[in-house]
Amino acid sequence: MPIEIRACADAADLRASMASIWHYFGLPPTDEAVGNFAALVGPERALFAQQDGALAGGCCAFPMELTTPGGRVKAAGVTMVGVQPTHRRRGVLTAMMRRQLDDSRARGEAVAYLWASEEKIYGRFGYGLTGLSADVEISRERADFFTSAPTVGRVRLVALAEALDPVRAIFAQVAAGRPGMFARSDEWLKRRNLVDLAWMRAGGGELVCALLEIDDRPAAYALYRFDAKWERGGIPAGIARVVEAMATTPGAMRAIWRYLLDLDWCAAIKAGFLPVDHPLFLLAAEPRRMRTQLRDGCFARLVDVEAALRARKYGPGEIVIEIADAFCPWNAGRWLVRDGGAARTDRAADISCNVSALASAYLGGFSWAQIVASCRANAASDEAIARADRVFERGGAPWVPEIF
Repeated sequence: MPIEIRACADAADLRASMASIWHYFGLPPTDEAVGNFAALVGPERALFAQQDGALAGGCCAFPMELTTPGGRVKAAGVTMVGVQPTHRRRGVLTAMMRRQLDDSRARGEAVAYLWASEEKIYGRFGYGLTGLSADVEISRERADFFTSAPTVGRVRLVALAEALDPVRAIFAQVAAGRPGMFARSDEWLKRRNLVDLAWMRAGGGELVCALLEIDDRPAAYALYRFDAKWERGGIPAGIARVVEAMATTPGAMRAIWRYLLDLDWCAAIKAGFLPVDHPLFLLAAEPRRMRTQLRDGCFARLVDVEAALRARKYGPGEIVIEIADAFCPWNAGRWLVRDGGAARTDRAADISCNVSALASAYLGGFSWAQIVASCRANAASDEAIARADRVFERGGAPWVPEIF
């Protein structure tokens, strides 16, 4: 029987669409989760797959504005992708990806962006790894900084309902200059970041917002949960789980992390989704003690190569890249990339690769030298590799501080 893909018509359709991935979470979608998604994803952005009248799968895509090196681009934040266990290996995912990417192209979303539950799945649809992410665990007893310089500002706890304005302002300033981050609307902040639903706690404590102010102006914030634990004999062994900590200046960043690392009744501080160039790694007096684990970060798919390449800045010089793209053939061909964007060309290629490899270079998470060395691209010469890396200037490492 053919697979039918259609946009969700109402909340009941959205719940059914979400049920495919929630099956693997071990429970049906909660009313709160469905309500939050309905507020952030219009019905036309949530897809419902069925075969022979039965639910086969579902997926959604948030509308996003993604920060690139030196620019911004419209993107689709792909989420809630799931196939019913009864419909595996029938082409359901391929059909959903086909419809979703076509829809994104029609909306002018040049990039699709996602966290992959299983990394191998999305490469065949043109997605490439954009960078690495770090999880850290720091013993409070070994949490000294390399210098004992005095901290700045004043930290106070604020209710989540009162945190919207300062968190919005601080995050917007950070996100504007950090590749990989996306703009957050007030609705997003209220429904995803500054909300403390029971299922989000995962057995831990309530969500706390600590706000750092310098000269009475918001300069940094930390969202965290405190898991109270006690060892035998009444020794406090709590864990502070940092959801995210953002700061507008190096001094503010140092101060908010000093606050977190000095929390009482705490044996360890855990934080995830840090960029690999996070200042904390050099701030620490004993970085080896941070127990750092690297993992894959977000994956990106250039839906419209020309529009995506025009949405970032470049360094001096120019480079010709030949792109292979079987799933979105409109992208295939040779592209002359230089400051000002990209255009098709008949010139000989300096770099040849699949569109997924271009995604790995796009946000600056990997250099062309790394991509060629990993056999994901071919280069005409060593000089071409060096020139490609000069053209694809890299800002900070890509940073996506939350699962979506």
